[in-house]
Amino acid sequence: MTAAAFRCGFVAVVGRPNVGKSTLINTIVGRKVSIVTPKPQTTRHRIVAVHTLPAAQLLFVDTPGLHDAEGKALNRMMNRTAAAAMADADLVLFVCEADRFTAADDAVLAAVRDAGRPALLVLNKIDRIPRKEVLLERIAALAARHDFVAVMPLCARRRDDVARLVELLPGYLPESPALYPEDMLSDRGDAFRAAELVREKLTVLLRQELPYGLTVQTERYEADAQGLTVAAVIWVERASQKAIVVGRGGSVLKKAGRDVRLELRAELGMPVHVELWVKVKDNWADSDKDLAQLGYDVP
Repeated sequence: MTAAAFRCGFVAVVGRPNVGKSTLINTIVGRKVSIVTPKPQTTRHRIVAVHTLPAAQLLFVDTPGLHDAEGKALNRMMNRTAAAAMADADLVLFVCEADRFTAADDAVLAAVRDAGRPALLVLNKIDRIPRKEVLLERIAALAARHDFVAVMPLCARRRDDVARLVELLPGYLPESPALYPEDMLSDRGDAFRAAELVREKLTVLLRQELPYGLTVQTERYEADAQGLTVAAVIWVERASQKAIVVGRGGSVLKKAGRDVRLELRAELGMPVHVELWVKVKDNWADSDKDLAQLGYDVP
């Protein structure tokens, strides 16, 4: 009997904002490769999370949540990024919440149809529907909306649920050697991840006050015998936003830096020093040139 061929391919994870795409990917990989907050449109970049199995390598493409509002150049860029990920994928995971299907979900599903790629339906947050008969009705109703290759109800935070999904996926991927080293977890480097952690902490701290015109760039990420130093710039669009991000007496900035330091120290097992400062770049979120300079994927 011949051994099964190794399989490798790209799995685009799409859905409207805040349905749990990044949480699903982080649970699969076993590490936070994408930041997670309660705020919509937290994910802004195309991030490839690498999950290597004995007979397959799954390349999960975390994408910004597709949304109707074109808004600024940043919004348009995020929509293009998600659409391009679907067009290039071997399989699309369409993630929606089990207990509701909105007009925004319908718009994402239309984009999935337009991409013309095989699609698997993931019904997340099934714990919100405790009655089995109601859940089965929801599964049947949502599965009927498209010719999905399979339907998987789950809770993205439950490892057992996610393991069942992972078992299915290699069968939908092409025969191919691995494209990334087996010990790699993401195509993004440590400096990028540090910047995203800063943005995550600020998103949580600022809550409703958070200016969406905020992004972070790591200027220095260096480890030596004394530990790790992370120095990052937080860019805002207007001078009035700078005061919000800094906080009274620097309180917000200090708290964000502390939270990043503690998370990295716990993960890396070494002392961590974090330096943050805030700068203004007028209306950067509506400029393709500024987006490219700040590390966004602008065509």
